[in-house]
Amino acid sequence: MYLVKDIGGAIGLMAAALVLLGTWPVVLAVLERRGRLPQHTYLDYSITNFLAAVLIALTFGQIGGDTPETPNFLAQLTRPQDYWPSIMFALAGGVVITLGTVATQYGWAYVGLSVTEVMASSLKVVIGTTLNYFLDGRINRAEVLFPGVGCFLIAACLGSLVHSSNAADNQEKLSNSRNYSAGNTAKEDLTQHLLQEGPKDCEEAKPALPNNKTLEKAEAGTADFLIDLEDKRSIKVLGSNTLVGLAIVTFAGVCYSLFAPAFNLATNDQWHTLRDGVPHLVVYTAYFYFCLSSLAVGVALNVWCLYRPMAGVPRSTLRAYVANQEGRGLALLAGLVSGLGNAFTFMAGQAAGYAAADSVQALPLVSTFWGVVLFGEYRRSSRRTYTLLGSMLFMFVVAMAVLMASSAHRKPL
Repeated sequence: MYLVKDIGGAIGLMAAALVLLGTWPVVLAVLERRGRLPQHTYLDYSITNFLAAVLIALTFGQIGGDTPETPNFLAQLTRPQDYWPSIMFALAGGVVITLGTVATQYGWAYVGLSVTEVMASSLKVVIGTTLNYFLDGRINRAEVLFPGVGCFLIAACLGSLVHSSNAADNQEKLSNSRNYSAGNTAKEDLTQHLLQEGPKDCEEAKPALPNNKTLEKAEAGTADFLIDLEDKRSIKVLGSNTLVGLAIVTFAGVCYSLFAPAFNLATNDQWHTLRDGVPHLVVYTAYFYFCLSSLAVGVALNVWCLYRPMAGVPRSTLRAYVANQEGRGLALLAGLVSGLGNAFTFMAGQAAGYAAADSVQALPLVSTFWGVVLFGEYRRSSRRTYTLLGSMLFMFVVAMAVLMASSAHRKPL
């Protein structure tokens, strides 16, 4: 079994995880903006996310000799009766991360990719890092770690202000637009199509809207762009209450804050739930069970949402999901990228402390870059929005550096 034993290797894994975990949300957001149903996307995502765990376990988890103190993946997999308390913690971690990821999918539509990632990640750090610090026996330097947590908290507050400011900017654009003014035919047809008709089956064709440019032709940041995006995307949120989006993102952040402490308990048994003489569950075995429960909950929840959709998403069926090949490759890629990113995070956390490994929650630095480049987020926004956005990203840079600086070698429990 391969184990990371030095701080330099752990920081390298954190850096790789930062890029991977900041990229997969962009891929899913692209599919949602193209109109692919989030249920279809998440079902594909769940499959390769689990396969990534299997790949990591059968490679890194089987490297080297199998000893009683550090058994390999397959050795532990065949003896679940010895490890069931730790397995339960790993399964619980998979459940909460799935709930958080599903909520995040809807959060992207309501408040945008950048703000969703900022607020969810910040809440995860503020709550989760504090829990991990105490679970890890305080191996990370508190005088360095908690100022970093404070920076994440400031970034979360700034993220909320960015969303409110940008929402006000968008409302002003729509109010000044001829295509969104009262009495305009295009606006009336769009409103009727998006709000009055309700969810439709995904097999039904969308009615053509008059005087409506394609999303690709509309200039990013304009009112036409916002209206065209709303027509094309699968989650309809135009004109929705700001508090709805913030509530969804807050729920996602709370869920995210619990999965790493649960995984920490699964691999280090701080509560001494295992019998005497039974070695701890290794990272790779814990991650396998973690992704197994994530797969089970993700599939069950999204199959239910096919027939009971939310947020104006059209109804669908399993048959329609199987037949929908458009965007499947990107969804499968997103699951693989996410699975590898989480694996690298846990491998680094086992070496340098899970509190320090939470530095990868600076992933909004990557997501915001993609959001601006690919989606034109914050294009033509006000100076106030740009100032808040810059301040938010600066706080993330500081927080990431401080949390990495708090890394320390794990002591035997």
